[in-house]
Amino acid sequence: MFEKIEELERRFQELEALMSDPTVIGDQPQFRKLSREHADLRELVEAYRRYRKVMEEIKGNRELLADPEMKEMAEVELKALEEERERLEGEIRILLLPKDPNDSRNVILEIRAGTGGDESALFAGDMLRMYSKFAERNRWRVEIMSASESERGGYKEVVASVEGDQVYAKLKYESGTHRVQRVPETETQGRIHTSACTVAILPEVEDIEIDINPVDLKIDVYRASGAGGQHVNKTESAVRITHLPTGIVVECQDERSQIKNRSKAMKVLKSRMYDMMQQEQNAKLAADRKQQVGSGDRSERIRTYNFPQGRMTDHRIGLTLYRLESIMEGDIEEIVNTLRAHYQMEALQEQAA
Repeated sequence: MFEKIEELERRFQELEALMSDPTVIGDQPQFRKLSREHADLRELVEAYRRYRKVMEEIKGNRELLADPEMKEMAEVELKALEEERERLEGEIRILLLPKDPNDSRNVILEIRAGTGGDESALFAGDMLRMYSKFAERNRWRVEIMSASESERGGYKEVVASVEGDQVYAKLKYESGTHRVQRVPETETQGRIHTSACTVAILPEVEDIEIDINPVDLKIDVYRASGAGGQHVNKTESAVRITHLPTGIVVECQDERSQIKNRSKAMKVLKSRMYDMMQQEQNAKLAADRKQQVGSGDRSERIRTYNFPQGRMTDHRIGLTLYRLESIMEGDIEEIVNTLRAHYQMEALQEQAA
């Protein structure tokens, strides 16, 4: 195991040297590729370096055991160091698991209102705010690409790009059906209503990865409009792209420029096609698995947000937290980390089996 890590550490050092080369810095596609590989290796290399330091300290403390005056202090330090060694070994085993090649990618975030009418649209708006607040905490950039607003607030559908470090790695387990239980503002008798929205997290792909034949595209332009049919502008700047072989339809009207809307719509189309290809691959490779890691299954109810009880429950891992207010303000790091740890442990168990 450690021979493999030392080999990866040498590659890490090689990448650092390459990324400081002016020729490489000037070649943006190459620089992005190397930066992504460097980021993928950094956590493992740093954990291994801490492990080596701990092992040196363990060796030093064992030597001190022979000194009667230092023995008691050395034993105390040795116990703490052995615990740290075990923790780091576990961390390194997880970091050596096969990487999801999409972990370092930016994502396309899609939120759609489901059952529940206006309340579902309002909840979709709440979910967008939650993820936007979480993005702020991680210093990510969020940009709305297209939105269909509901007349009473919220969104029937909203699509956004999220850019930053390890975005897909943190958000990929958010795909699925999110259910909310609360008393709507329009409810006069105080009855709790249940509604839902679906969230899709799609890894953003580069142009070279998805080849689309222009013949397969039907492109329509039209006037952008807001809620209730009010025109945002008087020019035909909105773009609708239909990929005829798959039937995927993408619309973008956020920009006033038709060219910019077309570019954004193509980005979303490629991400959806890539996601479709991935799901087909995952289904073939892991049809017998209980849980598809990162498959983005939209049909399964993954989480419930119960406002009267101030409770959030993730049904996949049985996690329940009674701090819904802070969660809706984007404080979802604990949920994200617990989900990642759960699926990493599953992967370790499968590897051992």
